[in-house]
Amino acid sequence: MQMSDAVGFSASTPTVWRPRHAEEAYRLKKQFGHDAAYVSGGTLLRTQWENGSPVPGHLIDLSSAAEWKEAGADNGTFAIGAQTTLSACRSDPQLQALYPLIVEASRSIAAPSIRNLATIGGNVSSGVGDSLPALLVYEAQLDWYDDGGERTESLEDWLRRMQDGTAQTDSLLLRVRLPLESANLDPSENLSENPSLTADPAHSFAYYAKIGRRDSFVPSAVTTALTGTIDGSGRLRRVRLAAGGGKTIPRRYPEAEARLEGKAADDRSVHLLHAILMASYTPAPDPFLSDEYRKRTAANVAASHLWRAISEFAHGKEGERCC
Repeated sequence: MQMSDAVGFSASTPTVWRPRHAEEAYRLKKQFGHDAAYVSGGTLLRTQWENGSPVPGHLIDLSSAAEWKEAGADNGTFAIGAQTTLSACRSDPQLQALYPLIVEASRSIAAPSIRNLATIGGNVSSGVGDSLPALLVYEAQLDWYDDGGERTESLEDWLRRMQDGTAQTDSLLLRVRLPLESANLDPSENLSENPSLTADPAHSFAYYAKIGRRDSFVPSAVTTALTGTIDGSGRLRRVRLAAGGGKTIPRRYPEAEARLEGKAADDRSVHLLHAILMASYTPAPDPFLSDEYRKRTAANVAASHLWRAISEFAHGKEGERCC
C-alpha cells in the first residue's frame, strides 16, 4: 500500500491511499468510515464537491487495480471490471455485439472527456447512473467485496436496498456481470426452451433512451430501456422494462413485463405499457421538472420503444410476403 506525501499540503487536502488489492481497499474504508471515499475517475465526486458536499479526509484510489479494468466472458457471464471507463465500454466490440444498450447508455453519459475518466463502477455505485436501466433489462449482477469477502447479488436487489436505505455503503464494487442468456443473440435461441411457440423466426428488440432538459451533455430527466422478443405468431415474449432518470433510483417493472408476456404485438399492448408506467413510475423530486411531466415522458418513451419494435416486426413480415 502507498500513501501520498501530504507534507506541505493544506489541512483540507485529503490523503490519497493506493491499495494493492480489494481486501486492503475495503479495510481502509472500514478504518476511516465516512471520512473516506473510493475514487477512480473521480468525476462524480468532483461534481458533488462543486455543489458543496464536504471533501473527505481520505481518498482510496482504485485506478491502479488492473484486474478491475478487464471485460470478457467469465463463468457463464460477461464480466465488466468496475474500473472500466465508459469510453472503453462504448468501444468494446463484444459489448457492441452482445449488449448494445450498455454501449448506447455509455455514449449518452456526459462529454467525451468525462467518459475517458468516469467508470462503469462509479456510474453504478451512484445508485442513479444512466447506465442502470440498460443494465437492469440485461439482468445484471454485481460482485462486491465486504466483510464476507467476495459476494454476488443482483443489481435489482441492490437498487431495492438502496431505495429502502439498507444497502451497505462500505462495500467495494469489483465488477458487473451480465448473463450470457440475456445477450443480444439470435432471437430463435430465446425460444429454444419452448420451440412449440412458433416455427417461424422471432424478432428481438432492444431500445434505450435518455431524455434531458435540452439536447446537450446534461443530467437526465428520464431514462428508459426495453428489451424483448416477438415470436413468429406475433406474440410478445420475455419483455424487460426499466426506467429511472435524474435522482430517481431506476427499477424494473415486473407488472408490465408479466402482463405483456404472450400478448399480441399490437396497439393494445402499447397502450397497456403506457398505462402501467403512468400508474407506477414515481420520479424523485426535481426543481426544474414536474412529476407529471416526467411520468408522461417515461410512459411515452417506453411506449414508443414498443411501438417501434412492433412496426419493425410488421414490416419484416410484409417483406417476407412480398419477396
